Amino acid sequence: MVAGSGPADPLQTWRSAERMKLFTDAVVAIALTLLILPLLESVSEAARAGLDTGRFLGEHGDQLFSFALSFAVIAAFWAQHHTLFMGVERWTGLLLLLNICWMFTIVWLPVPTAMAGTMRTDALQKVLYIGTMLVSSLVMVAMYAVLERQPALRGPDAPPTRPGRVGSLVLVGLFALALALSLIVPRLGYLPTLLLFFARAIERRIVHHLDGRDRPR
Repeated sequence: MVAGSGPADPLQTWRSAERMKLFTDAVVAIALTLLILPLLESVSEAARAGLDTGRFLGEHGDQLFSFALSFAVIAAFWAQHHTLFMGVERWTGLLLLLNICWMFTIVWLPVPTAMAGTMRTDALQKVLYIGTMLVSSLVMVAMYAVLERQPALRGPDAPPTRPGRVGSLVLVGLFALALALSLIVPRLGYLPTLLLFFARAIERRIVHHLDGRDRPR
């Protein structure tokens, strides 16, 4: 060790998060694009079969629904990820690993989406489809936990993490409930996944309650 030098600053072992965020955004964009490919194939098949637009829409309702749902889910996940990483300036190995796991769930989601839109619905398909969303939300919760345990990874102007952390936990609960309902009541199909659209309202109510509890009286 050079005389007069102190112990190595842990921050020096952390890398800039900018490239990781840009790469993640690119992965999400590709996943969103992949969602449309099965529909394009279906349109080509319908054209060869001589179907008109109305008949095509009627026969491919499940495929259109799964596409729209997955697009909305990935967009919501990206918005949540963007909010979380908005103030992140550095990353550690654990945060990078969790982010890679999160990207895996995003890239994988078009596969069960295609299954849900074109194959007969069964229990395993539901586990793959809704379960992927559930795992993605769980990984997001883990990333929030890492950043809260290591605040030095975030910049001084980083936004508070409570709303996002609460939102992630709400999504975990809603996807777990949706999966349970779809398995217990098979005729519901994928309708329980529409619980996702209540997530924001539930998050606001919980955050408002927690903020009110923390205010001095």
